[in-house]
Amino acid sequence: MGEDTHSDLNYVDWFRHSSPYINSHRNKTFVIFIPGEAIESPLFPNIISDLALMDSLGVRLVLVQGARPQIERVLQNRHLSSDIHCGFRVTPQDHLLDIMQASAAVRVQLEAQLSMGLANTPMAGARLKVCSGNYVIARPLGIVDGIDFGHSGEVRRIDSDAIFRLLKDDNMVLLPHLGFSPTGEVFNLKGEDVATQAAIQLKADKLIMFNEKEGILNSEEQLLSEILAHDAQQIVNKMDDQDSTKGTLKACVDAVKNGVPRAHLISYNENGGLIRELFTREGAGTMVDEDSYEQLRSANIDDVGGMMALLEPLEEKGVLVRRSRELLENEIERFLIIERDGAIVACAALYPFEEGSGELACLAVSPDYRGSNRGERLLKGIESEAQKQGLSTLFLLTTRTAHWFLERGFVAGSVSHLPVKKQALYNYQRNSKIFVRDLTKN
Repeated sequence: MGEDTHSDLNYVDWFRHSSPYINSHRNKTFVIFIPGEAIESPLFPNIISDLALMDSLGVRLVLVQGARPQIERVLQNRHLSSDIHCGFRVTPQDHLLDIMQASAAVRVQLEAQLSMGLANTPMAGARLKVCSGNYVIARPLGIVDGIDFGHSGEVRRIDSDAIFRLLKDDNMVLLPHLGFSPTGEVFNLKGEDVATQAAIQLKADKLIMFNEKEGILNSEEQLLSEILAHDAQQIVNKMDDQDSTKGTLKACVDAVKNGVPRAHLISYNENGGLIRELFTREGAGTMVDEDSYEQLRSANIDDVGGMMALLEPLEEKGVLVRRSRELLENEIERFLIIERDGAIVACAALYPFEEGSGELACLAVSPDYRGSNRGERLLKGIESEAQKQGLSTLFLLTTRTAHWFLERGFVAGSVSHLPVKKQALYNYQRNSKIFVRDLTKN
């Protein structure tokens, strides 16, 4: 088998595994913030192609443009100084026209690239319809700390009805960082704030913030693929005002705290970062997750009663193998749980075996809390724990949930795929299906 064939098979395999994401994102509304720095990136044409691909897959896109470096350049060319206070640019009357011109130039550049359709390019046949207009209603910031911000403003309202009509007609909507007042005034807004309010008021399914960095790193400089809003807020509070990530992460937190289910930080310097984050399991940036009232953590002995209440209905139906209180107490260190407001709503266990393999067992989510991503979070937690323990393979036995695991990268196996000790314990009368996942390909 030649190298080209291997490459083709890898592509086919990736495309097949992206199918669940393609289906789940169809007809969903995503608000995407594109800062001025991203527009000047050499990789920006690839971002445009990725946006066209998402549009073709049925994602409803609302783009919010920034223009900070472009504005800075125009003002410098006119030898005008520009003051920043509390993260907002002070916009006196004699700066406004220059800011409007810089913003308009960026908008035209964006619309031009979204209009490309040359043969033999990723944009071939895209035929995107892009609409922009006065959909952002703004009000002045006024005087703060004794400083008159002039024509700098904040979002008062997003014309959601008008935007929804455009999206329904298969248009991509482009919002500038400029807002307009009922009295006909123009205000210079923070692009991050426009994106945040657009996501909140449109009740978007996702807010995506392009950023210079790939996302949020832990103390060991490792990328955090997922973080709860509460934890993200603590990181924002500790960030220096000069950190380019602070504004975008704050936007993610604000959106999630106000009802947007997911927000993402993605680097505009990473080729294909947008597609990888949205259409692959491992992602490419940091996702800020909803609900700081939930906690994924290791179980302890005090959790046994709540775990039994969660597991017993499933055991009675034969979905799970029955476990006694004594057994749960003895194996409690094997379990991860999701706790919400003091109640255990989901759990799963990891049992290590010889030959670098581990068993995923007892994955259960309360019927009252299904339909979200709690099963996904538990699975990722178990996979992470398995990798920390040096395990290379994860296997499971199930009688009812085969498709759920197949959709998440597991493949069907047989008794011979089990570790020797597990083979000896296999219950042929129960006839459980066996699924295996190679963690080295995560």
